[in-house]
This record gives sequence, structure tokens and C-alpha cells, in this order.
Amino acid sequence: MPAHTDHQFEAELQELKDRLLAMGGRCEKMMHGAIRAFEEQDEAVAREVMKADKEMNADELAIDDLVIRILALRNPFGRDLRFAMMATKVVTDLERIGDEAVNFAERVIELIQDGPMPDVARALPEMARLANRMLQDALDSFVSEDAKKAMTVRAQDDPVDDHYGEILREVERYMEADPKNVRPGMRIASCAKYLERIADHATNIAEMVVFLARGEDVRHRSARPSSP
Repeated sequence: MPAHTDHQFEAELQELKDRLLAMGGRCEKMMHGAIRAFEEQDEAVAREVMKADKEMNADELAIDDLVIRILALRNPFGRDLRFAMMATKVVTDLERIGDEAVNFAERVIELIQDGPMPDVARALPEMARLANRMLQDALDSFVSEDAKKAMTVRAQDDPVDDHYGEILREVERYMEADPKNVRPGMRIASCAKYLERIADHATNIAEMVVFLARGEDVRHRSARPSSP
């Protein structure tokens, strides 16, 4: 982040960055907890994820207040204005990632209570790891303000989408095999959808890093290279 002659303004910008990173770290911890709860069939771990949502909401409010204060009192321009604008969008994506982790944890509890975990759910942990890697890389690119690294996050969304499609196909076959499979099948499909959304939010964060670093809006551009 560039240095400022106004040291108080510089401190406020650094505080904003630090708060966003702390919130991102909380998201990662919630995701790890959600998938651990799934893999270990541990309701207590799932409930810890759910409890963390209050802290995420508090983070969001604190960051929103700080951004408003910066915009109102500092009248930022150029890169500083882009950073403030980015913060308003990133905090929303982080809060929604937290929500999806909570949703995942809730479905895990239901699946545990349904009985033995169906084999059709075996692909969820790998999909979760891919989505979490996207979040980690997006946050890393934010720390270093590395547009090139951020662009690689966008490309990682395709494998997550591929996993999502395959899981849905397997779930459909599973539910068609026996009416008793419909309820757990729907829960597994929901878990996959939450992970797909987390990957989308990580992509949004990466796109905002590109906006910060380059002043370039890539949100509606394909991550895949154009055909010749």
C-alpha cells in the first residue's frame, strides 16, 4: 500500500486491510471446521462453525463502519478510492462465504442424524479442498496485491464446477435408486451447491484484487483463453 504524508489516513487504510484479512482468516477456519465435521462425523465441530457466524457478522459491521468513515472524512481518490470500493465488495463476499460454511455445517448435522454417510458424498471433501484453495489464493493475492496470482484463482473455478456437476449426477442416480435416498441426496446436493458458491465468492475477491492492482474490471470476462 502506498505511503501517505497523513499518517492517520495511512493507519486507517492499514487497519482496513488488517480487518479484511482477519475476516478472511475466520472464513478459512470456518471452512476447515465444516469439512472436518463432515469427514469426522462430528456434530460438535459443526456447531462450532455455526457459532462463529456471529463473529463474522460483527466483522462485517465493523469494516463497513470503517469504510464509511474513510470515505466521509478522507475523500480518497485514485488507488485509495479503489481500495475502499474493493473493501465494500470483499467484505460482502467474505460474509457470504461464512454463511455458506454455516449452511454446510447444518447439512452435515442433518446427514449425521440421518444415519451412515452415503457413499455418494465421498466427492465432497475434494471439492471443499479446491474451493478452500481458491479462497486461500484469493486472500494471498490480496496481501501481495498480485493481479497475476488473482487471475489464476479465476481459472481454478472450472474444476470446482466440474466436481459440482459430477456430484449432482451421482446424487441424481442415488435418489432414483430408492425413494429413501431422496432426503440425504438433497442434503448432499445442497452441500455441493454451498461449495460451488464459496468458489464463486473467492473468484469475486480475486477479481477485486485485479481491480485494485491494475484499475481493471475483469468481472464479466471469461477466465478461459479465447479460441483463435
